[in-house]
Amino acid sequence: MEIITVDSPKAGVLRRRAQPVRVVTPEVRALIDQMFQTLGEASGLGLAGPQIGVSRRLFVVRIDDRQIALVDPEILHQEGEEVATEACLSIPGLLGDVPRAARVTVRGRNRRNRFVTIEATGLLARVLQHEIDHLDGILFTERVRDPKTLRRAEGTAEAAPATVA
Repeated sequence: MEIITVDSPKAGVLRRRAQPVRVVTPEVRALIDQMFQTLGEASGLGLAGPQIGVSRRLFVVRIDDRQIALVDPEILHQEGEEVATEACLSIPGLLGDVPRAARVTVRGRNRRNRFVTIEATGLLARVLQHEIDHLDGILFTERVRDPKTLRRAEGTAEAAPATVA
């Protein structure tokens, strides 16, 4: 699958609110599997539907040995704030310091169409928020408070000390 970047002719999908999925069908499960494969090939932490040109409310996350797929996710609760460096597969080579909630509770459907609730802190909380932003047509650069923190990454995404989602 091709990852849509901000300089792509298809970039408009990144700025639109994605449509609900409502029911996880075999086709949606196959899409989730393809998204996990694409995420692995890109060495990212998260990938949302709009990033592959699919304007649907779903994303996949892989952090360490934890793999999460959420459909029609919503943030139920958030508290605290932490600022950390983020990057994005759809904005290659750019890093920025982004404030995010330190703790979130997110609810969505899993690949079996069952509701799940995830309470997260740290990196997982950050990635979940980043991916939900993608579903709302928001890029991390819009969350940066101080534009001076936006900078070019040196080397590869793997070498950058950032959340790449």
